[in-house]
Order: sequence, then C-alpha cells, then structure tokens
Amino acid sequence: MQIYLPIAEVSVNAFLLLGIGGIVGVLSGMFGVGGGFLITPLLFFAGIPPVVAVATSANQIVASSISGVITHFQRRTVDLRMGLVLLAGGLVGAALGVQVFTALQRIGQVDLLVRLCYVLFLGVIGAMMFVESLNAIRAAKRAGGRPPVKRRQHYWVHGLPLKMRFRVSGLYISALLPLMVGALVGVLSAIMGVGGGFIMVPAMIYLLGMPTKVVVGTSLFQIIFVTAFTTLMHATSTHSVDMVLALLLIFGGVIGAQLGARVGVWMKAEQLRILLAILVLAVCAKVGLELVLHPGELYSVAIPLG
Repeated sequence: MQIYLPIAEVSVNAFLLLGIGGIVGVLSGMFGVGGGFLITPLLFFAGIPPVVAVATSANQIVASSISGVITHFQRRTVDLRMGLVLLAGGLVGAALGVQVFTALQRIGQVDLLVRLCYVLFLGVIGAMMFVESLNAIRAAKRAGGRPPVKRRQHYWVHGLPLKMRFRVSGLYISALLPLMVGALVGVLSAIMGVGGGFIMVPAMIYLLGMPTKVVVGTSLFQIIFVTAFTTLMHATSTHSVDMVLALLLIFGGVIGAQLGARVGVWMKAEQLRILLAILVLAVCAKVGLELVLHPGELYSVAIPLG
C-alpha cells in the first residue's frame, strides 16, 4: 500500500515504514538505544531524503523510548539523577547541533556530513564494542561460566571537581563527566537524527562505570527528552519534519519496544553488547559502501542552448 509523504515528496509502502519502526522499537527495548543509528540509514535506503530522514526519525525515537522506559521504571532500573545530569548536557548539545545542521543545509553539504558521521562513529564504536564483548565472553568461559569480577578503573576524569553521588548506579563521580557525554550525544542527535544510545550506552558502561542493568533504562530516559527537543528545533528551523512518516514509524516502534524490553531480560549483558556491536558494524558497512560504489542511476543537469 503506497502512501504519499508530503514533506519528503515521495511515495513509499506503508507496511515497509511500519516494519522499519517495529524493528527499531525492538532494538530500543533490548539495548537501551533510541534506534536512530539504524532507522535513519533504513529511511535512506527506502528513498527518503536525508534531511527529512534525520529530522523525522527523532519523533519515532521519542515514542519507542517512552514505551521502553516505562518497563524499566517498573523494574526500578532507571537512575533518575544520572539521567537528569545527562539530559542537561544533551539539551545544550542538541541546540548547538541544530545550528550546525541548519548552516550546512544552507550550503548544500548536510547530506554528505550525515553519511560521513555515520561511517565514522558507527565504525569506531561498533569495533570497540565487538572486541570488548568477545573478550568478556572468553573470560567468562575461562571462569567456568561466571562473568569475571571487574575492578573499578580510575582515570584522570575521576579527579574532576563537582562530584555527585548516584545511588542507583552506585557511583560517586564528577557531574562534569556525564554533562560532557550528554552534550556530545545531543550534538549527534541533531546532526545524525539519532538518540545517541549507540554512544551513550558504551560511554555509561566503560567511561562512567555504571552497571549494565541500570544503563539501558537511564539511557532511554535521557533519549526521550533530547530527541523531543531536537524534533522541536528541526520543526522550527529546518521545516523538514514529515508527520505522516513519523506517525507510521511511531506506531511500529511503540509495539516493538515492548517486545524488545521483554526479550532483553532473558539475555546476558555480554550477549546484548555483541549483538548491538554487530548491528552497528553492519549499518556502518552499508552506509560506507553507498558512499564509494558507483550509483545505479546517474543524474545530470542540462543547460538549454540558445
């Protein structure tokens, strides 16, 4: 069933868009990511212009994240204090990112920037997560199936001032660190149309030292507000939010998020991380190939003579 998208100015199969939203919703519930790292490239592949895909995908991320975080609130695996500090940084970063996005849109370079950002960030983050997850699984096998005891690592960032106690996460660290992480994710949310979970989740685990069971719910909590703010900024500045597209993605995403949250409970933390790493690397490879392969259709602009 074809449906016309007024802002994107293309006709797309409605069931395809519902399926994309559902798949991303499942990932949101399982991994604590908004799913933008996957939904935006999938919209590219479906023929949606990158500017519209980036601005509109944030709507679906908001809906699927709300659906997933409700389940985590019920399990008490959301660190509200940490989420609010991350959110403060995220809002500042999102405002900055939208300004950069708008400036690049004016000079016609935004499509290239979005794709290059995907290849760079997805490649680096995916490779790091994959290697770390493999090492964790091997160490667990050597320990007789029990996960190895992790020793708390201390880096220069742990000596920063303005320390806060985050009781749910069991941490006593500087508030500047989660503020910086949140700001980076906010910038990426605006430029790439992502919730930033594919960077937020590894940063919360490896940099902040949060327990994996708390990371997923806390990440989703922060993603809700940053992507909602990003959507509002795009709607008022770039005017590229397609509500018909957003509603179809939201409907599939909300259902998928509930399913993903339930599936994620039955999987080990190392298994979740390695699956997420594989997905990130697969999307990176697909976007990267599209940048270097010869296009199937070539377009040219003819200048009439006379």
